[in-house]
Amino acid sequence: MRYTVLSLFPGMIQAFCQESIIARAAASGVIQVDTVDIRNFAHDKHRIVDDYPYGGGAGMVMKPEPVIEAIESVCAVSTEQPHVILTTPRGRVFSQQIARVLAAKQHLLIVCGHYEGVDERVCAFVDDQISIGDYVLTGGELAAAVIIEATARLVPGVISEDSTVHESFSEGILEGPQYTRPREYRQMHVPDVLLSGDHERIRLWRRKQALLKTIEQRPELICRARLGEEDLRLLEQIEREEQAERCGLGV
Repeated sequence: MRYTVLSLFPGMIQAFCQESIIARAAASGVIQVDTVDIRNFAHDKHRIVDDYPYGGGAGMVMKPEPVIEAIESVCAVSTEQPHVILTTPRGRVFSQQIARVLAAKQHLLIVCGHYEGVDERVCAFVDDQISIGDYVLTGGELAAAVIIEATARLVPGVISEDSTVHESFSEGILEGPQYTRPREYRQMHVPDVLLSGDHERIRLWRRKQALLKTIEQRPELICRARLGEEDLRLLEQIEREEQAERCGLGV
C-alpha cells in the first residue's frame, strides 16, 4: 500500500510515520508514506496558497492552482491511479467499513484541507471526501493520520490478521472487556470465567459482554449490527437479567 499526503505542513505527517506500527510497516516495506508540500506548487515567489473568498466572509480559502497541480504531479508519476481523498468536515464520516474499502486500494492520495477549506474547483479532481467526525480541526493533517493508521493496520503483513477480526466495529459492535495480569488489583478481580479454561464458555462470555458494552455505550450500533441467532439469544438473556435486576430478584 502506498500513501501520498499533500499538505501545507508535511512535517506533521512525517513525525507521525516515525513511530509505532506505521514506522515498522514502512521499514519493512509493507507500506510507503510520502509527503508533498503544496506550497511547492504556488505560483509566486512568496509561495502563497490561500486567498480571500469571493463574495466576502471570514477566513481564507486554499487556492485551486497549487492543490490541483500537486494532485496532477503525483498522478503523473504513479504506476497506479491513486484514489484521491480530500479531508473536509463536509465529507462522509469515516468508519471501519470505509477503512476496509480503502485498505484494498493500491495508492491513497490524501489532500489535507486548511483554513476555511479548498476552492470548490479542487473537488473535480478528487474521488472521495472524508471527515473523521462532526467537529472542526485547523487542518487535515490529523485526519490524514487517522486514515493512514486505520487503513494501514488492515493491510496484510502490518499486524496479525487475528487482531483485526474481533475488535471494535469489525462486526458492527464494540469489543468486550479485556484483562491481563495481575489477577487481582486494588480489590478488583479478573472474572472467574476467563480463568476457567473452558474455551466455549469464555467465547460466549466475551460475546455477551461485547453486546452489553455496545448496548450501554453505543446503543445505536445494535440496530445495524450483523447479529446471528446466538447474538439474539444472548440479547434476550441480557434483557431477562436486566428485568430481574430491576425487580430486585438478582440473576
